Amino acid sequence: MELTLERIEQRVGAATWLYPLDLTLVPLAVTVLLGATQAGKTTLMRVMAGLDAPAKGRVLADGNDVTGKPVRERDVAMVYQQFINYPSMTVAGNIASPLKLRGEKNVAARVAELAAKLHIEPFLRRLPAELSGGQQQRVALARALAKNAPLMLLDEPLVNLDYKLREELRNELTQLFASGRSTVVYATTEPTEALLLGGCTAVLDAGELLQYGPTAEVFHRPASIRVARAFSDPPMNLIPAEASAGGVTLRGGVALALPLPATGAPALTVGIRAGALRVRAREGDLVLPGKVELAEISGSDTFLHAETAIGELVAQLTGVHQFTLGEPVALHLDPRQAYVFDAAGALLRAPVRE
Repeated sequence: MELTLERIEQRVGAATWLYPLDLTLVPLAVTVLLGATQAGKTTLMRVMAGLDAPAKGRVLADGNDVTGKPVRERDVAMVYQQFINYPSMTVAGNIASPLKLRGEKNVAARVAELAAKLHIEPFLRRLPAELSGGQQQRVALARALAKNAPLMLLDEPLVNLDYKLREELRNELTQLFASGRSTVVYATTEPTEALLLGGCTAVLDAGELLQYGPTAEVFHRPASIRVARAFSDPPMNLIPAEASAGGVTLRGGVALALPLPATGAPALTVGIRAGALRVRAREGDLVLPGKVELAEISGSDTFLHAETAIGELVAQLTGVHQFTLGEPVALHLDPRQAYVFDAAGALLRAPVRE
């Protein structure tokens, strides 16, 4: 399905939940709706599905105006955060329900195929209440896949699962989407999840669509500071700076030699991703002496918070590193890895990708 939203706007009472936006989904691809809680992701998905009619604008499906057409009259499958299954039906019955509604043949074979893909074959005769949360969500996903709808909407389907289950299902979903025949929309608050799913990403913030494009392009070239904030975990380090001859000058007189387009205002912001900072030196690095304020170990990474001459910085270091609070530390940065934003927050310069 080619889904197009034209000047869609949504209000609830006096509050605006979605500001006017235009969006055309890439057919047969995954589009990730990325944004913090209350960014407008669920509101936008409900408009896409036909659960809610927009206050203004049109929804087009394959060129046909379906604005206001209820969800039961649209060929859409949706998976929610909660594990929504038919409680009185077995797992097999849940998965088979959309197949039977379409009058398909070989229902049992199709149910067995989907159950195998989602690793729930041992539970086909059980009721949903007899399953764990992760297993119930797999059943809901299998039923949505069985519908084989041209548009599949997934509203943070893994958010209520533990870390290990999220990792497993995320990898499986990436493979299932690649082999399917649906246009997929997947809402998440996690930048890492958007990168893993690939496809395209639409960044939302406070009801505004900030940027849409191929996921890697949006990540590496965020159009604004707002996009960079939404698409960085941990958050991008943002440092006030001023334009100077041959580049920018940071707090404490630290200079970065960066070619920049001409700007009308000297006030700039330099952005440094946490993963671009290191504790090991390379030729041509800018060295930022400082002291350790906090060191957090998360999985296979260490997040180092350090106070430096240009302000507090967060570095994401691969591996487990031991630091003592207050000890001196030197952070190293390749200046070419810095982002520069103008006074209005628009992107002026992004790192050159090799």
